[in-house]
Amino acid sequence: MTNVITPKKSVAVNPLKQSQPLGAALAFLGLKGMMPLFHGSQGCTAFAKVFLVRHFRESIPLSTTAMTEVSTILGGEENIEQAILALVDKAKPELIGLLTTGLTETRGDDMGRILKSFRTNHPELVDLPIIFASTPDYKGSLQSGYATAVEAIVSADYGVNSVADSQQVTILAGSFLSPGDVEEIKEIVTAFGLQPLVLPDLSGSLDGHLEDDYQTVTSGGTSLTQLQSLSNSLYTLAIGESMSPAAAILSERFNTDYQVFPRLAGLEAVDQFLWKLSQLSGLAVPPKYLRQRRQLQDAILDSHFYFGRKRIAIALEPDLLYQTSWLLQSMGAEITAAVTTTKSTILEDLPLETVVIGDLEDMENLLVDNPVDLLITNSQGKTLSEKLQCPLYRLGYPIFDRLGNNQRCLVGYRGTMQFLFDVGNLFLELEVNH
Repeated sequence: MTNVITPKKSVAVNPLKQSQPLGAALAFLGLKGMMPLFHGSQGCTAFAKVFLVRHFRESIPLSTTAMTEVSTILGGEENIEQAILALVDKAKPELIGLLTTGLTETRGDDMGRILKSFRTNHPELVDLPIIFASTPDYKGSLQSGYATAVEAIVSADYGVNSVADSQQVTILAGSFLSPGDVEEIKEIVTAFGLQPLVLPDLSGSLDGHLEDDYQTVTSGGTSLTQLQSLSNSLYTLAIGESMSPAAAILSERFNTDYQVFPRLAGLEAVDQFLWKLSQLSGLAVPPKYLRQRRQLQDAILDSHFYFGRKRIAIALEPDLLYQTSWLLQSMGAEITAAVTTTKSTILEDLPLETVVIGDLEDMENLLVDNPVDLLITNSQGKTLSEKLQCPLYRLGYPIFDRLGNNQRCLVGYRGTMQFLFDVGNLFLELEVNH
């Protein structure tokens, strides 16, 4: 069992984690016709918008209740009402994702009462779903905020679509999956003759595509019609341990069995996923994936010489840390230092002795007398990698100094191969230069 250490620091010196509202907004952006609405100051929304624009290099629809000093003292009920009415008038969203910030959570706005009062005052908007997620900045991280939003999405009542599809499978996509990862998962599930209902589906909204017209809300993602058909799914596949609570909610609401796949990279993990799809569909694994499996075996054979006994440090969100560390461990690498952002039950099952819940300063302290061959974290780790004179492999959020984050795929047989080639080439380059 991995020992989880939480340093008692009063301040993050070189921050690693991102806030819960940012994670919740990311999840909401996976729904079609969505407008995420931050209940907080304009600065909270501006930061999240810049962050997501720099990572995805796309226009990001976000809005705010624009709390001021006066409204923070007197209460934000009027700001919420005005913001929703303005959005309905100008952006015409199909759904609104309302999330709180540290400012309004600290003030203690009674969001349940405020939303109930809004519904009473505006019966004409009875058909507009308003999905609420409580996401204070001072707790958790991007991963927990994202998970909270997904739980809110699957808990909401959207009405019922009576058209049943016996081949529909709900896929709960964790925050560590990129739009390219989600696209790959949809393609795999469809190859088995199953109909994937992905929640949230970032591959439809943040995959990097040009629209014919300017869109004020998300142009793709999980549609309202799909949300109405959630009860029709025959099974739920949760990708990422953080999706377990949402899967449990679906199970309780619709009596839908589920299985959690903590990772979807590596030979064994992908084998288990395809085996489950084969069981659900009653079909054999398509020849395309049998060939990809052989290609991955060859990639492992070619690259394992460069991974053996390499010392690697990782600083990532819990789900992504879990997937990455187990894959590297299976290739013969040694994870000598690990830092993550927030608590998770999955941290106790990592292939290393200790993991620290902290920031990049904690990572630096771990590496002072223990040099490594590679650092894996987001773009904020660039300064640390230069200081340690070791290469940096960029992973997680944000990645603002590399292109193609929308299409990047690191799951499935194909994605695993890409990861091994990426990292293997870094090690190969080090050997050539020495």
